[in-house]
Amino acid sequence: MHMLRGAHELAPVIYTVLHMERRDKIGPDKAGLEKIGLIAGNGKFPFLVLEAARAQGYEVVVAAIREETFPEIESKGAAVHWLSLGELSKLIDTFKQAGVTRAVMAGQVKHKQIFSSIKPDWRLGKLLLSLGTRNTDSLLGAVAKVLADEGIMLENSTALLEPLLAKTGVLTRRAPSEREQKNIEYGRGVARRLGEYDIGQTVVIAEAACVAVEAMEGTDATIARAGEMMRSLEGEASTLDRALTVVKTAKPAQDMRFDVPVIGVATIEAMKRAGASCLAIDAGRCLLLDGDAVVRAADEAGIAVVAA
Repeated sequence: MHMLRGAHELAPVIYTVLHMERRDKIGPDKAGLEKIGLIAGNGKFPFLVLEAARAQGYEVVVAAIREETFPEIESKGAAVHWLSLGELSKLIDTFKQAGVTRAVMAGQVKHKQIFSSIKPDWRLGKLLLSLGTRNTDSLLGAVAKVLADEGIMLENSTALLEPLLAKTGVLTRRAPSEREQKNIEYGRGVARRLGEYDIGQTVVIAEAACVAVEAMEGTDATIARAGEMMRSLEGEASTLDRALTVVKTAKPAQDMRFDVPVIGVATIEAMKRAGASCLAIDAGRCLLLDGDAVVRAADEAGIAVVAA
């Protein structure tokens, strides 16, 4: 698990989010809404949502997942309630007792946890056994329905963070080369099909050949695996270029309430280690968690980043 970066590194991102224009994005009854729940997974995403929500006048009630959420969440001035990943009933009771009727889900919860030793409570156990498939959308969609049935509506997880959504165009100084552009076109097609089956969001391409696809391991691990595969080859490449292009896309029917694609400086660092030279993402549907720092890191590494 990546540890949270220092507060001084988060400051520029938080400044961008906190100084955005105030808009009615959470829902039509926002004016009367005093509290909002935050279901916090790991990474920076929950911290950014928390800061933005408090800046817009919300009292935030945090449901922190013991197996995932960084402990620093307790130092951010919100009420924090710790619960296990298997405690769906406790999550509902926590929000009900706090008077929460709207909530945001932010931060990764590792998909592999469904095979962990964590014991689900009766409500989550019943939900898991009722599902025909147990991919991300089916799992989280079912959780969202249970919450809605209990009077707690999940909202768009990016609504408070619009300044951090990728803008259309080339984001870095360098644009993709002709070879990288071909990789992107091929990779987007592969990623779309991957997304249709709700398997993963990331594919790694070289010379219009698929080197790695993401499943439960996550984006950084997928990139690392592609790099290891290329490094395992003996000698220099004779005909085809081994430079990798990473394509990370939203699903064709992306539910913006959860599992929204995110990238950060850590993504760029993983690409640099793997020998990847280009990153393609979806404009308006991918969050740059470190804001402009992502672009600066890519420029320093000579990596092209493009959103479409």
